[in-house]
Formats: sequence, structure tokens, C-alpha cells
Amino acid sequence: MIKACIFDLDGTLTDTIESLTYSVGETLKEMGLPPITKEQCQSFVGNGARVLLDKSIRAAGDSEALRLEEAMEIYGRIFDENCTYHVTPYEGITALLKELKERGVKLAVLSNKPHRQTVKVAEEIFGREVFDAVQGQQEGMRRKPSPEGISAILERLGAAKEECLYVGDSEVDIATGQNAMTRTVSVAWGFRTEEELKAAGAACLIDRPKELLKLL
Repeated sequence: MIKACIFDLDGTLTDTIESLTYSVGETLKEMGLPPITKEQCQSFVGNGARVLLDKSIRAAGDSEALRLEEAMEIYGRIFDENCTYHVTPYEGITALLKELKERGVKLAVLSNKPHRQTVKVAEEIFGREVFDAVQGQQEGMRRKPSPEGISAILERLGAAKEECLYVGDSEVDIATGQNAMTRTVSVAWGFRTEEELKAAGAACLIDRPKELLKLL
């Protein structure tokens, strides 16, 4: 029996690519670097802000990422102000979360987005009462694909790994679920293609949010 569902945020619950692309673009502009494309930004997302900025400034011409710390400082300021810019839940997600809560399933978010912005997006888009736990990247906890985040959330929720579904949209999420030994569901509506997910070892792939209910 499934007692808990842990969701990735970007590309799984919410379409955040506009906020990410805008914030990276403004960061590069302030640094005097050329912009990257939305498609590039989307392919760089998934391993946290530091990896996103490292790949972005390299793509923009800083081939050795010598200005990474500068980029991180600027991005942190800009993204904090714009992390909900044009952010929307994917179609069917709000209804799915409502149905899961009505069935008594505990809900959580685990993201490689910085913790402050993870909480801000989750609360502003879905409200403060939807999720039983929200965890973003912060000091003292290794980011995904480490299983630490899943383990910490399950302890808070009082659920075992066998009673959990972990839901994400990337190869990082697939590896995270595997490392945590939880049943992992990949979604086809996010930042990676179905082909990319299958190549990364997706064992269960869904096309629409409501299909998750069949896996409970």
C-alpha cells in the first residue's frame, strides 16, 4: 500500500522553465555574457543551481567556468526575486494532488532547487496546506541523486521506502529513486523526452498525472 508520494518540483509538478531561463539570462546579462537558449537551459536543469550556472556560463563563453562564484552570487539574488516568474502547475497536477490527499496519501516535494526557493514555489503555487514536507537543496544534505533527501522525508512522514512512490522527470530522479530503493515513476511531460528517460532506465513512465492513481 502506498502511504506517501514524493515529487520532484521543476518539470514534474510545475513548469518553471520560464523562471529559470529568465533568471539565467539576467545573470548572464549582468556579467556581460551572451544569453543561452531556453532549450539549453532546460537541458542544464536537474542537478541544482551550481551545475546549472556552471553549464550556462560555459555555454555563454566562459569555457573554464572561471566566473562561477560570481555567477552564483548574481543568480542567487535574481532567482530569489523571480523564482515564481510565469510558473504554473502542469495540467492535471492540482487535481491529482487533491485526489491523493483525499485518499490519505502523504505528499512531499524533493528538489535540487535551493531550499528557500523550493518552499516559495511550492507554497505560492499550491498553498501551504498541500504538502506534508518540502525539501530543497541546502547545507548538510547531499543533493539528488543522493538518497538522503528521500530518507529524511520518509522519516518525517512515518513511511517506509516500500510504501513510497518517488515521481520525477529526469535521469537524476531515476537515479535518486534507484539509490533510495523506492518505486520510481517518470513523467513524460517534463524537461526530458520519453526517449531520454527510457535511455536513463525509466522503469515506469506515465503520460498524464491521473495515471499515477493507478499505481497506488
